[in-house]
Amino acid sequence: MTQAAALPQEKHEFQPNQHVVYPVHGVGKIVAIEDQTFEGQTIKFVVIEIREEKLILRVPINNLEKLGIRPLFSEKTMNSIEDILRQRIRVRRMMWSRRAQEYEAKINSGDPIAVAEVVRELYKRNDIDQSYSERQIYQQALSRLAREVGAIKGFNEDDAVQYLRGILDAA
Repeated sequence: MTQAAALPQEKHEFQPNQHVVYPVHGVGKIVAIEDQTFEGQTIKFVVIEIREEKLILRVPINNLEKLGIRPLFSEKTMNSIEDILRQRIRVRRMMWSRRAQEYEAKINSGDPIAVAEVVRELYKRNDIDQSYSERQIYQQALSRLAREVGAIKGFNEDDAVQYLRGILDAA
């Protein structure tokens, strides 16, 4: 059983220059909120730039909640993530293909607690102990988590990765 819990769905007032998380792509920044008219109907869009993915997304404001777009996590969630990273992992007797699917689902869920669990479970002090696919999923989860931690703490992604690895190494 996982410790990850669904994030509470609440209405957020999004503003330009605010960092947000798009579950499938990671951390982005709202660069504009604009109106566009289609067939006589005006629709309000949030324009999100996800620099690491080289994406600019225009999302109808009514779809933000459905897509799971949310503000950065809180300091309380940061404390929970640090606690998760410090915990020992339980050995799971499950085929890798099944675990890989679970890990991918957690990464794409947008839940930072679930992403931290993936990072913790796949972290190895020595990369030689990991298969190529384990390393790929670990790097994806670590990068996704580091971008959000970096945006919160004012670090670049590399410094955030070092910060997270320091917590993992100390465990």
